[in-house]
Amino acid sequence: MTDAAECKPETIKHEQDEAERDDAHLDDLEEGAGCTEIWEHLAKQRDE
Repeated sequence: MTDAAECKPETIKHEQDEAERDDAHLDDLEEGAGCTEIWEHLAKQRDE
């Protein structure tokens, strides 16, 4: 087994306020969402 397979990534905390983040519009997505899920999420937001 390689070291990479045992790696457990940690969430990086940013000092910026959540409202100022460039990716704050993606907060409703589940962790690990792929391109299709992101595209669908953005399309729904555009429709609203």
